[in-house]
Amino acid sequence: MNKKAIVLFSGGLDSMLAVKLMLEQGIDVMALHFSSIFCDSKSKKDRKHVKKAAIDLNVPLTDIDITREFMDIVKAPRYGRGGNMNPCIDCRIFSFKKAGGFMRETGASFIVTGEVVGERPMSQTKHAIDLIEKKSGLDGLIVRPLSAKLLTPSIPETSGIIDREKLLDIQGRSRKIQFSLAKKFGIEDYPNPAGGCLLTDKGFSNRLKDLLRRDSGCGADDLELLKIARHFRINETSRLLVGRDQKENERLLLLAKPGDYVFDIIGIPSPIALARGNINKEELSLAASIMARYSDVKSDSVNVSYSIFPSKDNRSITVNPASEQTISPLRI
Repeated sequence: MNKKAIVLFSGGLDSMLAVKLMLEQGIDVMALHFSSIFCDSKSKKDRKHVKKAAIDLNVPLTDIDITREFMDIVKAPRYGRGGNMNPCIDCRIFSFKKAGGFMRETGASFIVTGEVVGERPMSQTKHAIDLIEKKSGLDGLIVRPLSAKLLTPSIPETSGIIDREKLLDIQGRSRKIQFSLAKKFGIEDYPNPAGGCLLTDKGFSNRLKDLLRRDSGCGADDLELLKIARHFRINETSRLLVGRDQKENERLLLLAKPGDYVFDIIGIPSPIALARGNINKEELSLAASIMARYSDVKSDSVNVSYSIFPSKDNRSITVNPASEQTISPLRI
């Protein structure tokens, strides 16, 4: 066993502290970051932070997008879900298996994580930690520096590669010790300790469940749409998305696919709306009326412009803005 380790690196404070504790013991650290469409770190802003955090710590970073592989787990997790669509235990097993492969490819000897016992209710109990380690095929090869003294010693600890006495016994959701350590190590730029997984978000989870019930083969662009806008189910195969601000309007246009309906109201401040799927004339009118509901229209009727992407051939339809009574049962 050598002194080369792979650190599962989120860019959050816990993973940054785990890197620091390993560097203090002379461990050769490589940071491994998994990004997916379900994580905040997929955004440009957060990926930029992850890169900056690795640079600040002076460790090499490898970033792997796992969205495609992870979708199968999201659809059918073996160990269940949390309160929403989050398959936390299956996610950790998958991540460790993936990290184990990377460890072997790079000649490293063990894995390090910033996990804290009791910090997350589903995947960071002692029972879950033991299960995840066993199922990932990495028994004894995972070091958790922040909570190591509460857990069975790992092989790097028993073999003397790592001094267990210099590891910690943090547990629970309080962050006081971590904040104190950050000050000690001079770590100032780290994100707030909030969950970054969209699968724990109720609204996103509801939209994802609705999509998977009707389109199990959905693509990455369909998943991206779940992050933005107001969502309405027009029929069994079609949904309508209505932007909430200029940024979302632009995003809807960017994610439009051939065959999508794009709605706007010329000359009146209004959102952009996008309908995906097959809709008949009556449903077209319904979609336009829902969009008009969120515009600045002051009259009972309005001309809504629409086109079928990518055509620029605009047509129009006259509708009355939909009532809340009409909209409510369609909202996802």
